[in-house]
Amino acid sequence: MIKRKEVRIPQTNTAIRHIMLQYFYERNKNATSARGKKGAAVKISDVKRELKTTNALTQQEVQSNLTYLTSQGWVEEDSVEKSFKAPSGSLIPSSTSFYKITAAGIDKIEGPGEFTMHKFHGIKIEATGQNIITLGDGNQIDARFGDLGQSLADLRDAITQSEVSDTQKMNLVADIETIQSQLAKPEPNRGILKVAWEMVKGAASIDGCVTFVQKVSGLIAGFL
Repeated sequence: MIKRKEVRIPQTNTAIRHIMLQYFYERNKNATSARGKKGAAVKISDVKRELKTTNALTQQEVQSNLTYLTSQGWVEEDSVEKSFKAPSGSLIPSSTSFYKITAAGIDKIEGPGEFTMHKFHGIKIEATGQNIITLGDGNQIDARFGDLGQSLADLRDAITQSEVSDTQKMNLVADIETIQSQLAKPEPNRGILKVAWEMVKGAASIDGCVTFVQKVSGLIAGFL
């Protein structure tokens, strides 16, 4: 009997990033040292080997998505500089890169907590007379706009979990961030809101997003 070769179904980049961030989170959680076999920080060769074993991820999938997680601040590179003496007597520098989850990455897994640094750190919010609240996605807005802010956060989640391209997700999430940033102001800039919303409402064409778009549309109408 001929044994059939199993066909590997590739995962979306979003799914891979969730897997990888969870990997770094668990490694940090169980670490007994800063680096090394039991360390919070790990070499890329070990990351690739372990994720291939546990989740069947290819080297290309790990490398490309590690680049994304690093550029977004969820994971950071920790370089160790050393040098060794060549036969000629000259010192040759050597660098080894380790990767570990950041505080932002931990908050991404656990959600914002008591020790999460908010975006307005260093500003005396009470002096502005505003009541600033933190949404489930970590964004901080004026409490008066809480329903709209949360609806935008829900729409963002629906977009990131959809099957559209990562480029489209990136563009839509960036425009949602623009709107939420305006909601931190006592008087949001209507022009900026209108331009950003014109882009975001296009998410209605994405499977699973139309209900969220409709809810936001009803709430943001008074600002446009």
